[in-house]
This record gives sequence, structure tokens and C-alpha cells, in this order.
Amino acid sequence: MPRRTLWIIFAVAVVSLACYERADHNRYGRWFSEVMEAIEHNYVEPVSEQDLFEGALNGMVGRLDDYSAFLTRSEAPQFEESLDGEYGGVGIELALEGQEKQLTVVSPLMGTPAYTAGILAGDKIMAIDGRGTQNLALKDIVRLLRGKPGAEVALSVRRPGREGTLEFQLARARIQTDSVLGDARNADGSWDFFLPGPERIGYVRIVAFGKTTVSEFETAMKWLTERKCQGVILDIRNNPGGLLNSGEEICDLFVPAGAVIVSTRGRDARERNRYEATGRGPYQKLPLVVLVNDKSASAAEIVAACLQDHGRATVVGERTWGKGTVQNVIPLEGGKSLLKLTIASYWRPSGKNIHRLSSSKEGDEWGVKPDAGCEVKLDERQRANFVEQARKLDHAPRAGTSTVVESAERTSPPMSRVEVDRQLQRAVEVMREKLAPTPADKAKAG
Repeated sequence: MPRRTLWIIFAVAVVSLACYERADHNRYGRWFSEVMEAIEHNYVEPVSEQDLFEGALNGMVGRLDDYSAFLTRSEAPQFEESLDGEYGGVGIELALEGQEKQLTVVSPLMGTPAYTAGILAGDKIMAIDGRGTQNLALKDIVRLLRGKPGAEVALSVRRPGREGTLEFQLARARIQTDSVLGDARNADGSWDFFLPGPERIGYVRIVAFGKTTVSEFETAMKWLTERKCQGVILDIRNNPGGLLNSGEEICDLFVPAGAVIVSTRGRDARERNRYEATGRGPYQKLPLVVLVNDKSASAAEIVAACLQDHGRATVVGERTWGKGTVQNVIPLEGGKSLLKLTIASYWRPSGKNIHRLSSSKEGDEWGVKPDAGCEVKLDERQRANFVEQARKLDHAPRAGTSTVVESAERTSPPMSRVEVDRQLQRAVEVMREKLAPTPADKAKAG
């Protein structure tokens, strides 16, 4: 037998012995295996080992905090897509509308298979590949619509004002979703990042912090700078967070060299990592207002806290969610499933806590609060109205341009975003105060 083969056999034997010894010393590991075998051989109905494995891990991780999670083989790809900002699909934004929760097209995304085939906003999707959509949850509908680029999917559509159904056979494509949005669409579908008005106030929304967010944001800021923007309102309301490094890089564009962006602490409460600004950011003097609400979380809170603590921005809106924990994503089963595990907590540049514990009270230190005089709370009715109006505005062209997306349902033109959004109204007022000339400016001009 060749010497190389002997060495391989020896190495395998050593590794196997080490694994056996580790399992032998972990009584829970042995018991876990015994329970799986007992169920597999004796349970009244057949159960797959994969189902038992996933159920066990879900139960185990469920005993931890709210943000640790086991993502199964079917859930892991969607999680990766949320970070990549890409997925294989047909390119439609959907909602369950009315008392019957009818699956309705909010908007086909420009240039996608759905848009090219002629699907319109307001169309009702009755069936997907022959399967009725009436009693399906939205997550199940998304799973049916998404798939490998090139694979076909059949849609049965009912269009308001027309009898019968329309049948569409669509080939899925790679869909790129924007994480950075503006105020309104231009005629070509691109975003206009200015609010209406003479002050040239920029308005940039970040809906999540993914892999392409920084490059999208830099493109938006370049667009504004080239057009002589005087100040920017950064809207991170309803932003659930995402990648920590994306939030750090956004902050780095606005704060001076050496400024602490965020720090993390482990289970021993000692500082593990400290992230500081490079000083290369081109917008360190640009007037800023940050919009937040009770759905702004994680990386969104890091951005708001950093800009507030360093006096770079005025924070307007509502107190943020209070999600200040760091999750590592650990591949399992060769990357087919994922373990999202909380390993540390975020802390503000001021040294204050961000995370809201289950025992935290309103008077405790957590999240990010609006600056004095800048809190604008919305009740449920106001919030629902704002969300509905904002959705219409996101798919309507800027006044004076041609229609971007034809609609199957004719609705009255939406109002200005500022007119329907009380929190944005206050942000504009604060920005105008920042841009107003000081007595020194007036004297110098005189």
C-alpha cells in the first residue's frame, strides 16, 4: 500500500476519533441522537430525518433571543436575496387588498418580465401555475412566483373593467430591487431625489442596508451634488436594518476622521470592536435631517445614533425600535441552511445603549429619540393613510411628466408627499431653519 494512502487513512482515523470523543463527552449530543433514532423507528407515522433536524434546531434557537434564528433550506435563499437585493422572479410588487385579501399588483417593475408582458397595476392575480391564490399567505405566493431565471410561470389575471381572465406565460429573470429611493419617479422610471420647492432640499430613503446600498446611496448623493443640493433629508423610517458595514460606510460619508461610528460588546460587557470614520467622506459639512420611526431598527438606528451623537444631523420622527444586537450568520449543511446567532450588542458613540430588553421601560435608555421639539407621533389612522398615499406616490410620475406605469384602475392623482406626511413636514421645517441665513451671513452679504 502506498505511503500516501497510509497517511490519509491515519488522518481520517484521528479526526474520527476526535469527533467521537467530543460527542462522547457531550451527553446532550448522544441523547439528541437517541431521540431522533427512537422517533424514526417507532413513531406512528413516517418522519424524515430532515424534518426532525429542522424542528430540533428551531426549538433550540427559539430558546434564545428574538433575533437569533435557524433558517431552513427553503428559508435561507430568501434571506440571502434580501441582502443581495436580487432574486429570480417576474418583477411585480404585490399586496393583499380588500376584505377578501385579493392578491393585487401594486406595480410591475420597469423592464421586468411582468412589465414587458403588459401586466398592470391593479390587476388581480387569481392563479399561479393553476393554483388559486385566494387562501394563500403572501410568503407562499412569493415562493410560487420566485425561481430560477429562465424557468416559466403561468399567471391567470382578472383586470378591472374587463370580462374573463387574461393568461400570461412569463419567463423568470434576475430582478434587481432598489434599496435607495427618492421622492418621485421621473418619466424614465429613475428617481428624482429633490423635494418640490425652491430650496433644493434632497430627499433620500434607505429601505434596508444590503450589499448594494452604499453604491446606490453614493450615486444618489452624486446626483444631488451635481444639481447644487443645499441639504439632505435622510429617511430611514420602516428600515429593519441589514448589514452593519453598509450602515458604517453611510456614516463615514458624513462624519470627520476618528469619529466613533459604533462599538460592539460581547457577553463579558467588554468592548470587542470600535468602528471609526476615515475622514474621507465628502459631505462632512452638508446640512442633514434624519427621519426615524418605531420601525427603524438595527443598522438604521446605528446611522441615526452616530449622526445625532456627533451633531451632524437633527433627528425627527418617533423613537426607534431598539434593536442593538449583532448577529453572525453561520452556514450549516454545506450552506444549504443558516444559523443566525446573536454574538454581541451595539453601543452608540456616546456610550449609551441601543438595545431594548424585554424588561426595558419607556424611561430607560434604548433606541434613538428625536431631538427636542422634533418628535412627531402618528396614530394608527394617520399611519395607515400615510402608508397608502406613499405607496401611490412611489409609482406615480412626477407632475408634468408622462405616465411611468399604466394602471388598470384609474385613481385620482396622489397629493404631494410632503402634504400627506406630517413627519416629513417637520423635517422640511427643520431643514429650512438650517438653511436660513444667520445674522452674520446677512451682515457679510450686506
